[in-house]
Amino acid sequence: MINRIVLNEMSYFGPGAIRVIPEEVVTRGFTKALVVTDKDLLKFHVAQKVIQVLENAGISYEIYDNVKPNPTIENIQSGVRKFADSKADFILAIGGGSSIDTGKGIGIVTNNPEFADVKSLEGVAATKNKSVPIIAVPTTAGTAAEVTINYVVTDEHAVKKMVCVDPKDIPVLAVIDPEMMMSMPKGLTAATGMDALTHAIEGYLTKGAWVLTDMVELQAMELIAKHLEKAVFSPQNIEARDGMGTAQYIAGMGFSNVGLGIVHSMAHSLGAIYDTPHGVANALLLPYVMEYNAPATGEKYREIARKMGIKDVDNMNSAEYRQAAIQAVVTLSRNVEIPQKLVDIGVKEEDLPKLAKLAYQDVCTPGNPRDTSEAEILGIYQKAYK
Repeated sequence: MINRIVLNEMSYFGPGAIRVIPEEVVTRGFTKALVVTDKDLLKFHVAQKVIQVLENAGISYEIYDNVKPNPTIENIQSGVRKFADSKADFILAIGGGSSIDTGKGIGIVTNNPEFADVKSLEGVAATKNKSVPIIAVPTTAGTAAEVTINYVVTDEHAVKKMVCVDPKDIPVLAVIDPEMMMSMPKGLTAATGMDALTHAIEGYLTKGAWVLTDMVELQAMELIAKHLEKAVFSPQNIEARDGMGTAQYIAGMGFSNVGLGIVHSMAHSLGAIYDTPHGVANALLLPYVMEYNAPATGEKYREIARKMGIKDVDNMNSAEYRQAAIQAVVTLSRNVEIPQKLVDIGVKEEDLPKLAKLAYQDVCTPGNPRDTSEAEILGIYQKAYK
């Protein structure tokens, strides 16, 4: 079997890392940025931390802030027009997955105008040219969009989330500065952190997993178990923020290259129909899918339990360590105050069959370790409902 790894050309980590951006801009010969961010990050002066670095270095920029929490086709298309009008030569994406995914969509369509409808990018599109160069600065610790070859766009007319997979969209530079994450509110810190855990666990269990990706996914689990609660309840703890920033990045290194499973398929459906925050959807569904997948995972749940801090796993039988791994995830989820049932986040029971149909058709479904069906996915939704 041939395995492939696609990563950023370069990444920087640690407090104050955004200060390297001007040197990288000059070295790469860039002259003007289109800053892609959202209105809230501007309103609360988070994006300005990076913009000020540009201004201090005399680097020209324009701002595009038409970014939604679940970016749409229109967001991408208006961004393409803005990029052309701005005469920029690189994109500086500041924010969570939505800002970075929007930047990826703009960069790919700009250099591959035959995909201007955006819909044709769903799945693995046959783009010919690399994206406009992207520098990605995450402000959340969850999506790992700065290191992945994926981006997600909502088709509002079809009421579905499109997962786009393209090695040509990966940012040329990722800057993971925990100081950019300090202002995340408690709920967002919890949701994005559990999103990172979902990436790590699904990336470890997916059919495409192999020794290199197993290594990084297991390390991500250990870091998340150690740092997430501190990041949620002690938001100014720079060590916890740094730990979570690193954890979500290395989880992305793995899953970006080997795929995910039906936690993400099911979460994408919730996002499309209810606009549910992606991290909340993943966190809520993860234990239910882990229980469903357990028979198809060999001894891997023992290592998940070990990395989540469970003792004496080597003295447990398979049923015991599988249950211990699932319970460790449930405990962490509850400790950071994630909703535990779909009814608690406003899902309607009559919509479950529609959700199951969308999830079964999702691009992440084939990677699930256990072969599934629309009916079995519906059963998981029903179990998670109330």
